[in-house]
Amino acid sequence: MDLSNLKPAEGSVKNQGKRIGRGQGSGKGGTATRGHKGAKSRSGYSKKLGFEGGQMPLQRRVPKFGFTNINRVDYQGVNLDTLQKLVDEKKIKDSVDFESLLSMGLVGKSELVKILGRGELKSKLTVTAHKFTATAKAAIEAAGGEAVTL
Repeated sequence: MDLSNLKPAEGSVKNQGKRIGRGQGSGKGGTATRGHKGAKSRSGYSKKLGFEGGQMPLQRRVPKFGFTNINRVDYQGVNLDTLQKLVDEKKIKDSVDFESLLSMGLVGKSELVKILGRGELKSKLTVTAHKFTATAKAAIEAAGGEAVTL
């Protein structure tokens, strides 16, 4: 090693690039790469969300209607044919409750469960849920089971 092949350690020297707005001698003075006039050339400019250059934004062109009821209660539906399929696959025996539905991934832990009446139930089950449709309740009781409301 001698003076002709000395170089700094790897990663110790970083090329900072051109500094803009530091006088004409820098090559990036004057308008400092912002062009002439207009909002984008000014300091403090930030484009508003959805801004379309002064054209009426899509968000404001589209008509709005209806409302969202803040008191709405959403239920996760589970049909009778789903319960019958679980019985056929021997995943449930004689009773179905929220914990068993949660462990099988049919409902989320913070959801309310409503048993719906699609399909038919052949086996005798004790079903525990937050709500039942009239047809589901009738079908469970017709199969000799019991519908328990939480």
